[in-house]
Amino acid sequence: GLSLATNENFDIIILDRMLPGGVDGIHILETLRRQNNVTPVLLLSALAEVDEKVAGLKAGGDDYVTKPFSFSELQARLEALVRRNRNEAQPQTRLMVGDLEIDLLARGVKRAGQKIDLQPREFRLLEFLMRHAGQVVTRTMLLEGVWDYHFDPQTNVIDVHVSRLRQKIDKPFGRPLVHTIRNAGYMLQE
Repeated sequence: GLSLATNENFDIIILDRMLPGGVDGIHILETLRRQNNVTPVLLLSALAEVDEKVAGLKAGGDDYVTKPFSFSELQARLEALVRRNRNEAQPQTRLMVGDLEIDLLARGVKRAGQKIDLQPREFRLLEFLMRHAGQVVTRTMLLEGVWDYHFDPQTNVIDVHVSRLRQKIDKPFGRPLVHTIRNAGYMLQE
């Protein structure tokens, strides 16, 4: 089992605590984690004490089910672990707000299907705003997230770049997405 878990790819591993030969599944789990195996592991065990559950989870288990168990509960827990793992394993490569789309891998931007050319800093600014869509983004947040602290918050560099961004993603389309929130910052929303 350890050899298969080490050499093959699985969506999830179900591991019993009490294996044949007196082997504790926690030792197998610790070996997997030392080998940087990040496959979700659900531990099954007749050992139902809180300390046993904590030991299994601290060793790298993602969930712990005690025997006897309901098969429907086991199935639901497995589905949740697989779903969570898939969400974590697939980084977001496209962001969308309304008809505005940014492709983080291709470094491309489109609005209503029309390609928009942005300078590198404008792209970073738009990406930051899109990752925080629907939230007020302060000047300080922009300075830290887009400019890496290199500018004084009183500088107009943010205003200049936001204005340029608006010229490209808002003005030609009639319906603005970048909104100024007075005395607070900016917000990207439909």
